[in-house]
Order: sequence, then C-alpha cells, then structure tokens
Amino acid sequence: MEENPWKTKSKKTIYSNPWIELEEHEVVTPGGSDGLYGKVKFKNKCMAIVPVDKDLNTWLVGQYRYTIDEYSWEIPEGGGLIGEGLLESAKRELREETGLRAEKWTEVMRFHTSNSVTDEEGFAFMAEELSLGETAHEDTEDIIVRKLPLKEALEMVVQGKITDVISAAVLLKVARILGV
Repeated sequence: MEENPWKTKSKKTIYSNPWIELEEHEVVTPGGSDGLYGKVKFKNKCMAIVPVDKDLNTWLVGQYRYTIDEYSWEIPEGGGLIGEGLLESAKRELREETGLRAEKWTEVMRFHTSNSVTDEEGFAFMAEELSLGETAHEDTEDIIVRKLPLKEALEMVVQGKITDVISAAVLLKVARILGV
C-alpha cells in the first residue's frame, strides 16, 4: 500500500439528510498546494443483485431517476442499512424491488461508485434458485420489473440502454462467472 499523499487540515459538514452527508475539506494536495475538496459520505452501503434463474433469465427494474432526469433500466439495487448484514440487505432489496427470493447467494464483487467524490462502498451478489413473492416498493419508487434473458440484458449494456455503471459492471461480472 502506498502512503496517502493528501493532508487534511480541516473538514466540516455542509449538508446532511438521512442518506448522505456533504463535507468540505481543507487539504494540502499531493503537489503541496492548499485546496478544497468536497466529499459525499453515504450513510448506507450499496447493494446490487443480479437474479438468475436456471434458464439464464434475469430481472431488471425500470424507474425514472430524478437526479439524471431520465428513465433507467437497472439491476435491483438499494441501501444496506446500518447494523444490517450485507447478505440480509441484499435479500431485502431483491425482495422489495422484484418480489424474488433466492436460496443460493454468491457475492461477486465489492466496488466504489464514484471514488473521486464519494466514499460510497457497494457489494454485488448473484441470486439463484429463485421463487416469486410480493414486492414492497418504497414511496420514492415507481418501479417496473422486467424478466428477460441475461444475454439480452448484456446486449442492453453494450447498446448503451443500461447506463447505470453498477448495473453494467455487475451484469458483465455475472456473465463472466456463468460463461455467458
């Protein structure tokens, strides 16, 4: 491991809500000059799940994303609550967004979502041996659930129809694991 070349002189919270906190840091840069750095701290872990059935179908969720002002197709994703285990969070998110439950879970990767501005850490799982139940969408979610062949979801990534980087990365990783 390399030594951190950044030096933090001070930091203060500029904004906070139940999901994120925005900090402003006074720093000394690796080049030795004084500077300011903004950091978005997430209050949960990111959970991402690719459900896959025995016929190599998967499920995507579609919803309008306020932040980008666009409709987005994604894998099931959400926040891992503080004090909740990673697998328990992933199971809850999959169930809430798709109604699916899985008997077999494989952690496929750990990731950082945008490490130049945030400390958000995420974990991705592949869920198999699926059964369908009821969804439990949150007030902020108006979700459409779509079942499709995993190959078709991969083609959506290649064609730029899936732009969510977490979804793209995890779908590609799962395809590699499964040899698709």
